[in-house]
Amino acid sequence: MLFSSSVFLFLFLPVVLLVYYLPLRRWRQGQNVFLLLASLGFYAWGEPWFVLVMLGSILANYGFGLWVDACKRAGRTCAPPLVTALAVNLGILFVFKYLTFTLGILNRLGATFAIPGIELPIGISFFTFQGLSYVIDVYREDAPPQKNPLNVALYVSLFPQLVAGPIVRYTTVMEDITGRKETLDEFAAGVTRFCFGLAKKMVIANTMGLIADGVFNQTAANLDPGLAWVGALAYTFQIYFDFSAYSDMAIGLGLMFGFHFLENFNYPYISKSVTEFWRRWHISLSTWFRDYVYIPLGGNRCAKWKHVRNITVVWLLTGLWHGASWNFVLWGGYYAALLILEKCWLLKAGEKLPLVLRRMMTMVLVMLGWSLFYFENLGALGAFLGRLFTAVPSAGIAFYLPVTALGCLCATPALKRVKLPDAVRWGLCVVLLLLCVASLARQSYNPFIYFRF
Repeated sequence: MLFSSSVFLFLFLPVVLLVYYLPLRRWRQGQNVFLLLASLGFYAWGEPWFVLVMLGSILANYGFGLWVDACKRAGRTCAPPLVTALAVNLGILFVFKYLTFTLGILNRLGATFAIPGIELPIGISFFTFQGLSYVIDVYREDAPPQKNPLNVALYVSLFPQLVAGPIVRYTTVMEDITGRKETLDEFAAGVTRFCFGLAKKMVIANTMGLIADGVFNQTAANLDPGLAWVGALAYTFQIYFDFSAYSDMAIGLGLMFGFHFLENFNYPYISKSVTEFWRRWHISLSTWFRDYVYIPLGGNRCAKWKHVRNITVVWLLTGLWHGASWNFVLWGGYYAALLILEKCWLLKAGEKLPLVLRRMMTMVLVMLGWSLFYFENLGALGAFLGRLFTAVPSAGIAFYLPVTALGCLCATPALKRVKLPDAVRWGLCVVLLLLCVASLARQSYNPFIYFRF
């Protein structure tokens, strides 16, 4: 079920809100149980059997948390529960996401394994990382072990952030699970945030997606170099407005129910370096890898060669997290190389360049990165990149300048700085909602890119 679907907007969400706030208004445990059941129903709408996978993951991590706590209380080593938790969580992820990819590689090397047709559960990378972070945080004593399995289940499965993040730490919402206080102001802020996120998705992301698909679906031989750059830029905007819109809607929905999720994007396309870009893009994933992989490996407080190793490991894993395909490995390696160059040599040198030039250079590097992200076929990727750099763009790209200008404007904090009276803001929300509904009624093109992760 998509947030930008008629079923969610006009059936699921209104029913959940009405039940949550009317008969269950003063019964917190009842609200939590209802939200859990609603979240499981939300997931089961498109994935009825994979609910069992998620429930299995939840119960396992709940048990691992208690096991870690028991070891700590008894003064025993926590290695057995931690190793088991890693093996189970990563094992589940491997079977569903990477097994066919691995068997394909082995077959190319001479093996003769049968390749099973394994369907990928939606959001498995997100809920697996959340469950694993809970166990690790209990071990680190950053979070207390939860005795009530329903609370752990609600933390992992809460529908606003279930299938595409942001990746929520247990420490972020543990107080909200049992002690949240819903207010009219926060509910209104949540509605506003959701409406603006929905508009970003329906109006900007979908428009950019249509342009990008139209360009990328052309054969390289027939592709005008100018249009190739248009396609790369359109996809760059599509993936940002698509994913950040989902995060906006998730944060807004959380506020409607009294939950406070951390921001996941901070205008990444105004970054002055690739390092800064990754501090602003998908913040919940970047900080997850930083806290649970990069720093435990030694971070940057080690010899230079180990620092290079740590960056390489983290970014190859980041690439693989996005998908079991060589283009994602290449994408991760690409950013590893850029970040190593910046952190070890180029950041200080880049500070001497004009600000506009630094931002333009970063944007071009990011656009090239998204091209790696889009093309799973490496031959098609090479042909596309060849069109970008082997000919002079035509004047036909001027047709796309208005759409490009809109994308550039909305990708900056310029509009956020405009202070509107509450009445105007609410009127704008209503207009945007009506526009989105009209868009839903007249078009079938409505993808969510990050659902496949």
